Amino acid sequence: MGSAELCSIHVHPVKAFRGVALREAVVEPWGLAGDRRWVLIDDGGKVVTQRQQPHLALAAAELLPGGGVRLSAPGREPIGVPVPPPARTVMVDIFGTEVAAVPAADAAAHAWCSDYLGQEVRLVHMDDPARRRPVAPAYGLPGETVSFADECPLLLTSPASLDALNSLIAQGDHAHEGPLPMNRFRPSVVVSGTEPWAEDDWSHITIGEVTFRVANACGRCVVTTVDQSTAERGREPLRTLGRHRRFGDKLVFGQHLVPRSPGTIRVGDPVKVLA
Repeated sequence: MGSAELCSIHVHPVKAFRGVALREAVVEPWGLAGDRRWVLIDDGGKVVTQRQQPHLALAAAELLPGGGVRLSAPGREPIGVPVPPPARTVMVDIFGTEVAAVPAADAAAHAWCSDYLGQEVRLVHMDDPARRRPVAPAYGLPGETVSFADECPLLLTSPASLDALNSLIAQGDHAHEGPLPMNRFRPSVVVSGTEPWAEDDWSHITIGEVTFRVANACGRCVVTTVDQSTAERGREPLRTLGRHRRFGDKLVFGQHLVPRSPGTIRVGDPVKVLA
């Protein structure tokens, strides 16, 4: 590998809302600071994402000092939501795993989200990631924890792999849907200066001053078929991933990371493969 570097950083303050690009971010044991600490749940406690509600792609959440969020969406007046004070938790069902979280204190926050989606939902906050949710058992080591991200604290992708995927899409029967932008894959960190699919073979890397364990390949779901600028669904990239990037029962794009040391990462930081 040549001179690989970190070319972009993204956090998603509310899971399934639009991402926010940052120039630098603090790496916490459970992910980037401010990333996926909030999520919507339905009246049964199940997490609501773009799987069920693709229009969440058009909603934005801006990080506020102290960990709160400012929510905005088309046709809605923005609303600020502070971190709730310590209170009774509710149980969140995130893909079959139960996690405790604290509901937003202001009923207006729940009403804002419910009105936007046309579905009764609640906005909840993960107050203490250090003890709330372990990394997916199949990929995690003892003591590793994660926010409301799907499986692991961070997701890494590369422009080289996206270019390769888009070339494959261009050769398929849904070529009109490409090329796809990186935001379809909702990464935490994007690394340039690599060969296509090089990240498949990594097990440990450093980004700037922070060391990461490469935990597992990211199996992609229907969210990747949602156009993040229109909320419309298509067939790609799952159709092409199914033909060219099927590993076992997964359609793979990107790699999950678990931090092994604390620190701050910055756009332009060198990326080194340790193993």
